[in-house]
Amino acid sequence: MRIDQHGATYTITTRWEDEDVYGHVNNVKYYSYFDTAVNGFLMRATGTDIRTLDAYGIVAETSCQFKRELRFPLDVTAGLSVTKLGTSSVVYEIGLYQGDDPEPAAIGRFVHVYVTGQDRKVTPVPEVIRAVLAPLVTSVTSSV
Repeated sequence: MRIDQHGATYTITTRWEDEDVYGHVNNVKYYSYFDTAVNGFLMRATGTDIRTLDAYGIVAETSCQFKRELRFPLDVTAGLSVTKLGTSSVVYEIGLYQGDDPEPAAIGRFVHVYVTGQDRKVTPVPEVIRAVLAPLVTSVTSSV
């Protein structure tokens, strides 16, 4: 998936500590970028501190297909798409892009399941979240 095929983007600034001894962003940081992109986008798009909602998304599944290296000090642009918006879950596809390359350095799958804050019981996706995710639903997916 190319960056222009995503419904939204979120920019992440790389940090010195993100690079490892091999001179590229360490693979575990990609998962942190997925988490930052999704939650940062949700907070920006809803105008709400999502931590204060009655229900919140917990990560039920993640995966990453690594295509090429990311480097410090360049920003990473995360392209966000929703491949499934269920009653209580959301499946995101996230492309990580850097520089002028239109192809992703990595493609991630990130699944949120919404639960209540008190007892962690599965509950519907809050309407404020559903409203900003519905426009991101796409049938175009990569093979992650």
